[in-house]
Amino acid sequence: MDTVSLAATSALLFGAMTVAIRIALTRGATAEAGALVTVLAAFAVALPFALVQGVDIVELWPFVLAGLLGPGLSQLLFVLAVREAGPSRTSVVVGTAPLFSVVIALIFLDEPLLAGLAVGALLIVAGGLLLVGERGRPEHVRVLGLLLALAATVVFAVRDNFVRWLAVDTEVAPGAAVMATLGAGAAVIAVYLVVTRAPVRARDARAFAPAGLLFGLSYVCLFEAYYRGPVSVVSPLVATESLWGVLLSALVLKRSENVGLRLAAGAVLVVLGGILIGVFR
Repeated sequence: MDTVSLAATSALLFGAMTVAIRIALTRGATAEAGALVTVLAAFAVALPFALVQGVDIVELWPFVLAGLLGPGLSQLLFVLAVREAGPSRTSVVVGTAPLFSVVIALIFLDEPLLAGLAVGALLIVAGGLLLVGERGRPEHVRVLGLLLALAATVVFAVRDNFVRWLAVDTEVAPGAAVMATLGAGAAVIAVYLVVTRAPVRARDARAFAPAGLLFGLSYVCLFEAYYRGPVSVVSPLVATESLWGVLLSALVLKRSENVGLRLAAGAVLVVLGGILIGVFR
């Protein structure tokens, strides 16, 4: 698969994973256990790719550090956000990640502020305002969930900048990089579960296994895309995960998500803003 196909597939799979998480939660599975199960299942998906491509343990440490952020902290926050706000609205918030990526790059990497970046940022902010000002939300959508999704988004943005920087000059194969980040992420979540004494039940594993499979495939496609193509191509396509999350929520969860015109418009604005940012970076 080429860069475009990999990035687009990653976005579709991530949107589907978000819906799968919501379905698992409606079956009585716990969010904290679900975060661990999704990452462990994703690790199992990535392991064969790593073994085929080869693993150099000595060179993996930067990706282990990246994994502590995402999917370690980010996946825990993300699953909790889906529990508190639902998949469609969480997807829209997470779609604002390019905005935070640009802010990080402007502050820490001294990247120039171009007109296209500014317009993209304004579109993302406008989409976010539509989401925040939404009326008639379903009962399961809580402000706490939107805040958790925002926190996960900031962590995603930091992780993505780090991974992009590493991918430019590294001899570590994409499969090994995915395995390292997922392994470190699983360790972070496992420590959290031990500290909080949160149980992990067999039914949690069964309920979240499909989400973990989708997450693993999405992660592999994402890393392969970043290794093969420029950020200006990959980032806008990955940003479409917001639209996939909203569309699949409407198709699969139907009325429970109450996907209206305002939410759809917010998702479109966020994605368009992400595309502009990706192109002009």
